[in-house]
Amino acid sequence: MSEHQVDHKNQNQPKSSLTIYILVAMIFGATLGAIIHSNCSAETAAAFSSHIKLLATIFIRLVQMIIAPLVFTTLVVGIAKLGDINTVGRIGGKALIWFFSASFISLVIGLLWVNFLKPGYGLNLSDMDLSAASEVTDKTQDFSIQHFVEHIIPKSVFEAMATNEILQIVVFSIFFGLAAASIGDNVKPIISAFDKASHIILKMVNFVMKFAPIGVFGAIAGVFAVKDISDLMITYTKFFSSFLVGIASLWVVLLLVGYIFLRNHLKTLLKRIVSPLVIAFGTTSSEAVFPKLTEELERFGIKDRIVSFMLPLGYSFNLDGSMMYMTFASLFIAQVYGVHLDVGTQLTMLIVLMLTSKGIAGVPRASLVVVAATCGMFKIPIEGVALILPIDHFCDMFRSATNVLGNSIATAVVGQWESKKG
Repeated sequence: MSEHQVDHKNQNQPKSSLTIYILVAMIFGATLGAIIHSNCSAETAAAFSSHIKLLATIFIRLVQMIIAPLVFTTLVVGIAKLGDINTVGRIGGKALIWFFSASFISLVIGLLWVNFLKPGYGLNLSDMDLSAASEVTDKTQDFSIQHFVEHIIPKSVFEAMATNEILQIVVFSIFFGLAAASIGDNVKPIISAFDKASHIILKMVNFVMKFAPIGVFGAIAGVFAVKDISDLMITYTKFFSSFLVGIASLWVVLLLVGYIFLRNHLKTLLKRIVSPLVIAFGTTSSEAVFPKLTEELERFGIKDRIVSFMLPLGYSFNLDGSMMYMTFASLFIAQVYGVHLDVGTQLTMLIVLMLTSKGIAGVPRASLVVVAATCGMFKIPIEGVALILPIDHFCDMFRSATNVLGNSIATAVVGQWESKKG
């Protein structure tokens, strides 16, 4: 598709090895965690979990230190290379149409399955720990239109970079890139310097990714050490299995749409993003694979200016797995408490989620915060969030991987549209 496909054969072996190492690390982590949980006291298991999770924390922090400079340099270079406001507007328009369409479909899939399978009916609430929800529900007090706007528009680009606020960095980078493009040839040395800097950062990605299997091992072992998986599965089989049906349906839709636009290139794309998918699944963080995903999409053959423009926007506006979960979890809690919501109310909830969920990338446990805020808005007991907390980590694994798949397909499709233009 472009010059980035050169020397792919030399890249395939390391990529395949990394995927294998990560899968092995997941297995060993789950096994070790289960052994600790079965043979040690709750206090020992909790201490082990907190210490072993440091491996995952180190890996995610290594990735996080790269994200802000990578988004800024690649997006500025990408916009400057696009050349003018009309081109930026054309690609941005296509991106937003795709993102909002995908978000709507994801929300509808969650809404349909939770109404059809009714996983919340007949669930026992007797041993639910309501205090566990306070971490999430306390954040809903700041969930307002004012907070939403403040979250989008940065008051300081340095603060945005320090806190990895991707959407705020995107807003500043778009203004900076457009201003640079309007100046013309005089700004070429600066754009060239940013271009070289972005390649240095992508080289750092290769170093950081070598630590990925260790990070995944720590994340999985930490969870399995403190979670009684058998009890969780018995209690939450209906919820989790229904959720998996919804996620599987979303994958089918995404892959089908991807095939319609990409045809045989879809298979190649999936091969390229296997490692990012597995890392996102293991660490429950789509953010953790942002730099690696940027690299793989360029190697797939999408022009760097398209990737650097689309992917940061996608991470802010196109979280398909999270969107599907939001309607599913909100209506699940309503079912548990016997709160009847008619079709009109559910459609209103869908529209509210379409708007309130944008720009929440980077907010810790963002999906749960939005679910809690939505429950409060529609008179559903917010403390019901505590019901899904014990199994949320496992749901998050699938949400994160789905977010990566959705953004990869969106970027590839828009990249193909633009390549046909010239």
